[in-house]
Amino acid sequence: MLPGLAYFLLFHYGAFIGNVVAFKEYVPFDGLWASPWVGVENFSRMFGDPDFWHATWNTLAIALLQLIFFFPVPLAIALLLHGLTSDLLRRFVQSVVYLPHFLSWVIVVALFQQVLGSTGLLNSALGDAGLHAVDIIGNPDAYKPLVVAQVVWKDAGWGTIIFLAALMQVDEQSYEAAAIDGAGPWRRFWHVTLPSIRPVIVLLLIMRLGDVLSVGFEQMLLQRSTVGPGAGEILDTFVFWQGLVGGDTGYAAAAGLFKGVVGAALVFAANKVAHRLGEQGIYK
Repeated sequence: MLPGLAYFLLFHYGAFIGNVVAFKEYVPFDGLWASPWVGVENFSRMFGDPDFWHATWNTLAIALLQLIFFFPVPLAIALLLHGLTSDLLRRFVQSVVYLPHFLSWVIVVALFQQVLGSTGLLNSALGDAGLHAVDIIGNPDAYKPLVVAQVVWKDAGWGTIIFLAALMQVDEQSYEAAAIDGAGPWRRFWHVTLPSIRPVIVLLLIMRLGDVLSVGFEQMLLQRSTVGPGAGEILDTFVFWQGLVGGDTGYAAAAGLFKGVVGAALVFAANKVAHRLGEQGIYK
């Protein structure tokens, strides 16, 4: 456990010290502690910045779409794989749906551009058929559904691992007893499968809520220039452009700290709701 413990202590808990930058006018030549203290000035400027709120609403909209359309997909794939009787077919399907997870976002974005871009395969086929071209990649209105579809294609298969492991633990005798009592596939799912894996679903949902404002920095950064900051700016890219590109480190740190506080609050709130519903959640 020591290497893993050292990793979290150094790169997660130790990094908390850097949050002091959010309360300073950070000057790299002066260092972390010698930079002038400005209190909550960075936060006041941030809450009055329309660009910050625009990035926040974009982030929340994409996070909500991911929660609605991405979170159920791994469970659905796991249920389909669990229902396959052929081990060979199950392993083949698993390999196919897991494979995109190991591709970098650079490759994934390039693939989508080759298919859905202005000169991609879709528009080539439409042109050959005498139809009008459709530039999905460069359309700001289609950007949010597009990035959600990319996440589903890339990571839904990988997300099935935990659900599939949970389904393997469901007692087969419960299915047999329900079938003998006349329960069909839907009722067996509703009264046997779902209650058995509900603790895992609640746990993953709480963890997802804690990371809800992290909707994919690299994915968004690669496509931000295509649709412009109006549609493509999120909190992570806002912090990147303000801090690393613009050099306003204190202001960017304030935005990052705001994101972390909101994520922690969502975890605590969701865990409390889980306790009220009789589930263990992340902690008791």
